[in-house]
Amino acid sequence: MSGRFIVIEGLDGSGGTTQVRLLSQTLGAHATREPTDGPVGKLIRKALGDPMFVGDGVLPYLFAADRKDHLERVIEPKLSGDVDVVSDRYYHSSLAYQSLAMPLDQVMSLNADFRAPDLCIFLDLDVPSCMARIEARGLARDRFETKRQLEEISAQYGAVLAMLKQRGDRILMLDAADSIPSIQKQILAAVKGLPTVEGLK
Repeated sequence: MSGRFIVIEGLDGSGGTTQVRLLSQTLGAHATREPTDGPVGKLIRKALGDPMFVGDGVLPYLFAADRKDHLERVIEPKLSGDVDVVSDRYYHSSLAYQSLAMPLDQVMSLNADFRAPDLCIFLDLDVPSCMARIEARGLARDRFETKRQLEEISAQYGAVLAMLKQRGDRILMLDAADSIPSIQKQILAAVKGLPTVEGLK
């Protein structure tokens, strides 16, 4: 028996970070994120905040390297130790975001060897609502947090998720306009349906 690997995805501003925190607390799971806090992840975060640091075409390679490190250093050891892992983003984000700068099949090839999560929950929220939440945070924006970029990424997510479902990935789409408690309840119900789940209330 091993831990379960759960990923929460969505556009910037869709509420994924909040739901990762809540689910991790409820499950007693290890919460993590991509980009990670590892050496490659820190490089990516610098790049996201400074478009002049590296070009968009470099990011798919950096994200793949960070994901490889993430799996080897954090995810696989935790799962092997029977600890559930909840990640704020995974390869679904790369396929949607980085396929704006590189053909999707190339981004797919960079991520082809990475394990699929036991469940990916996609928080679906329209771009105007995402932008309103981003603006309300009052923080510096990264290179993807513009209306035009989010519109393009939203369209890419639709194509990517359909393709991943077709190949067998377990993906659940939820309305991120619902209240935080309502979304949390729906996520827990989905997690309860996963194999090996025991004792959740």
